[in-house]
Amino acid sequence: MSIRFKVEGMDKLQRKLKRLGDVPQKYVTQSSRKAMRIALNAAKQNAPVDTGELKSGMKMVGERSRVKGKKVYRVVFDRAKNDVFQKKNKKGEIIGYYPASQEYGFFARNGRYIPGYHFLEKALTGNARKIEKTIVDEMMKHVDKALKG
Repeated sequence: MSIRFKVEGMDKLQRKLKRLGDVPQKYVTQSSRKAMRIALNAAKQNAPVDTGELKSGMKMVGERSRVKGKKVYRVVFDRAKNDVFQKKNKKGEIIGYYPASQEYGFFARNGRYIPGYHFLEKALTGNARKIEKTIVDEMMKHVDKALKG
């Protein structure tokens, strides 16, 4: 199953990018960072609250790419808080990861399934249009500035 939709302003942006030539990487990075901040804030807002560690443990990490003009950010959990997030048994083996169990669900000791909250997934799918619009608007702003200057 695939979904097709048209992003408003994308054709105009593509024409301007063609006029500009090479897309400066800093424009792509700034635009995608600002757009992904929307998803990060939504995920933090929708995350389940017990101690607040889950919300404070979320951060954005940019992936490294060899392709010029591409930037991808992911919402991840801070490794510095693994002592809080990881559940270990008496032998010290890791048997659970708190953020994953809250996102996807888990089986309780009695065998009952506890469903997940899907707060990360909902943050992306619920704000997809807003994220796309932010990327296009930010890129348009930067490209217009570059074409004038």
